[in-house]
Amino acid sequence: MNFLKKLLPEALRSKSGVTIIVTVAVLLEIIFIVEYLFARKGIREDVEHRAETELRIKNLEIQKVMVAVETAIGNTLWAAERNLEQPDSLYSVLRRMVEQNPTIVGAGLMFRAGYYPQKGHWFEPYVAQRSDGTIEAEQIGSASHNYLEADFYKEGIAAGKGRWSEPYFDEAGAKMMLCTYTIPVHDSNGEMVALLGADVSLEWLSHVINATHIYPSSYNVVISRTGMVMAGPDESLIMRRTIQEVTASSSDTTTRYINQQQMSGKSGHQDITDNNGDRISVFYAPVDGETGWSMSVVCSKREVYADLWQVSLYLSLLMLAGLLLLGYIIYRAARSASTLRKATAEKERIGSELRIARNIQESMLPKTFPPYPERKDVDIFASLVPAKEVGGDLYDFHIRDEKLFFCIGDVSGKGVPASLVMAVTRSLFRTVSAREDMPQDIVTAMNEAMADMNDSDMFVTLFVGVLDLKTGLLHYCNAGHEDPLLIGKGVGLLPTTDNIPVGLMPGWNYEGQEALIYPQTTIFLYTDGLTEAENSVRAQFGKLRMIRTARQLLTTNVSSHRSTDGCTYTPQAIINAQTEALHRFVGNAEQSDDLTMLAIQYLAEPGTETDTLDSQD
Repeated sequence: MNFLKKLLPEALRSKSGVTIIVTVAVLLEIIFIVEYLFARKGIREDVEHRAETELRIKNLEIQKVMVAVETAIGNTLWAAERNLEQPDSLYSVLRRMVEQNPTIVGAGLMFRAGYYPQKGHWFEPYVAQRSDGTIEAEQIGSASHNYLEADFYKEGIAAGKGRWSEPYFDEAGAKMMLCTYTIPVHDSNGEMVALLGADVSLEWLSHVINATHIYPSSYNVVISRTGMVMAGPDESLIMRRTIQEVTASSSDTTTRYINQQQMSGKSGHQDITDNNGDRISVFYAPVDGETGWSMSVVCSKREVYADLWQVSLYLSLLMLAGLLLLGYIIYRAARSASTLRKATAEKERIGSELRIARNIQESMLPKTFPPYPERKDVDIFASLVPAKEVGGDLYDFHIRDEKLFFCIGDVSGKGVPASLVMAVTRSLFRTVSAREDMPQDIVTAMNEAMADMNDSDMFVTLFVGVLDLKTGLLHYCNAGHEDPLLIGKGVGLLPTTDNIPVGLMPGWNYEGQEALIYPQTTIFLYTDGLTEAENSVRAQFGKLRMIRTARQLLTTNVSSHRSTDGCTYTPQAIINAQTEALHRFVGNAEQSDDLTMLAIQYLAEPGTETDTLDSQD
């Protein structure tokens, strides 16, 4: 005891000193427990993020292949329908599709029974690409290969549209495990006469699924719409057993629930106990598109928390070491205070830089309204409210050659990365629209530029329009954005053609459209920050409320304020009305997404009377 007294500082020899040691010991224990719990929570969040990222990445890789196949067969359909009267020429049509698309291992046309009397009851011209690179063409329809009774043929005919089949083994054509995308073929009278099919080997799916894993012992599984195992860690199960059969011996009711969720196209994650008694985490999500497939990531909780459990074994030793480090902790506390001050200063600096970045971002967009006070043929107003310090929404417009070029866009994601993509998108629009006149050409050029430098897999939903201010003719191209609203004598959505967002895939053929905009009509454009805004119970504002708000404004102006020579509701009044309606709806709920609105009103010449678009929501 005397020896310990000599070792202890005088301040720790008193009861107060012992109290300090005991207090510190308790605090250290609490700190370690809290750190353990937070570390466990952090690891859980990390594995969830990794699994969700893995699912998204694999989904995109699968979608790239499937979109390529769907595009190829869609581009071949017209040639097949044009050559129906010359059945022997169909082999060259199929050969061209197979040669130009390495993903497709075979292609065929399955005609209805006896369509060509001279060809017999079954006629299925088929072209296959063999493993050695040779192309073989043959007629494989026969009594032994009765495609008329095959499920994918019956289901494809019944669907009446493009459809992915269930995986199957093709013994007559490609002679391998396949999944077929079919689309109906119609003759000149519009009658369905055949199915055009493109075969894709399942080898690519196994390669995509098993190329990477989030943990060494984790694995990925893909099942079909009927629960058949299509890709997984055990090749002996692939296309031989369903997921229900694989998990039938499990007593965990959560396992059956996961199976039901996957086959219903749901997404989520659950913890279950496997047949060995180990706890595992299962993350699952549907594969986008019309396949009905579902994908899951399975990882062992033992591996996920291995490092944390090892650390817990040394917890008691660390507690004892913490007592010996009491003086060091006091020293570190002083340094921590200094570090905290520096961190606070750094945070303020970052906040200041973000405010500057926001000002720079806002300065890139038009913000003077009305922008063209000298013009009597157009009136414009816009509003942009980012959800964070900087946002990913954008809008822009300018007049060239008596045409109004305008756009509105929404970058995937939020924050600084989205703001950088937004700045690039706006600059590209200004640059390309200075030389191109058609919206689809503008969007195509922007897509090529952005897809070429898109290493972060971010994309932009974009609507580009060109309004001829002399004639009112609107040319436009919608790249995955929300349909604009037309407000005149009535309210209705401007019909748009489906195009993929900008920056997602190079080489996409964007389709443009045109419409005649009558004088006194307003084109109202917006991002999903308006329609998908949520209130405190997570209900969305929605398109119906947006349309209803526009109608109420229109009715009020017509009944109370509208003059005989034109409408008095301005673009600013339309945006203000939508903003007020949105604020009433969301209440005190936090804004979750950037909110951007752009209203362009095409005005009539003095004394001109024209009809606007009738309501068509």
